Amino acid sequence: MHTSSPHKSCKHKLLALDLDGTVLSSQHTISQELIDAIKIIAKNTHVVIVTGRHHVAAKPYYEQLGLSTPIICCNGTYIFDYQTNNVLEENAIDKQMAAEFITLSQAHDLKMVMYVRDAMLYSKSRPIEYMEALLEWSETFPPAKRPNIQKVDNFHHEATASEYVWKFVVEGEVDQFAKLPFVQDHFNGERSWINRVDFAAKGNCKGNALTRYIEPLGIHLEECVAVGDNHNDISMLQAAGLGIAMHNADDTVKNTADLVTDKNNDDKTGLAELLSRLFK
Repeated sequence: MHTSSPHKSCKHKLLALDLDGTVLSSQHTISQELIDAIKIIAKNTHVVIVTGRHHVAAKPYYEQLGLSTPIICCNGTYIFDYQTNNVLEENAIDKQMAAEFITLSQAHDLKMVMYVRDAMLYSKSRPIEYMEALLEWSETFPPAKRPNIQKVDNFHHEATASEYVWKFVVEGEVDQFAKLPFVQDHFNGERSWINRVDFAAKGNCKGNALTRYIEPLGIHLEECVAVGDNHNDISMLQAAGLGIAMHNADDTVKNTADLVTDKNNDDKTGLAELLSRLFK
């Protein structure tokens, strides 16, 4: 782990960026300075967003950054192309596994969010607070651009009806649930908040997805720069030639990185200046 004193290098061919806690401030906004820096870098470098978010919840930021590349979503579960509205690659949760997961999580009295093909779904009767805030945020957009976030009555019905189930987010006493043999055998769990864990199909993580993503581009991992702040970013930071942890990351994340930013995600110029120096 080093503090941020990047050396100029011409070998960086791809920049992989996490959103929440990295590109986004605590207020879920991107500074104009960072937008400008990323747009300049994207002229000569492949820039890809690698996020735990669903593509519908990432799209407003993708558009702000003026990107045209595909996006890696739900911690590496799928690659989505906004230009064609197509799923390019996926390792979604098997429908039978999804049904059993829903039953088990309800038996363990956990609150749940389910990400399906084009929507984020949460319970009408047991709403999760952060989803209520996300729904409120989505309603600030005009209807045609509004992220699809819905309250539902029956997760089993929705899972059956959707083309894909991308991931589950469960909240509550998650630790014992995560240790269940069925969960451990079939799901990859990554903590996204103190009492919240994201569960995707086994094998899905940002690092694996990035590795697959660059193959057809003819880019090697050592030519990639990845930036993140949370535990779901660790695999990506370790895979990339240069892994950068945000100042606001915890020590577990920082210790896996090659570089740590001097400023946190609420500093308007910190990450922008670092990336501009790296990709000069």
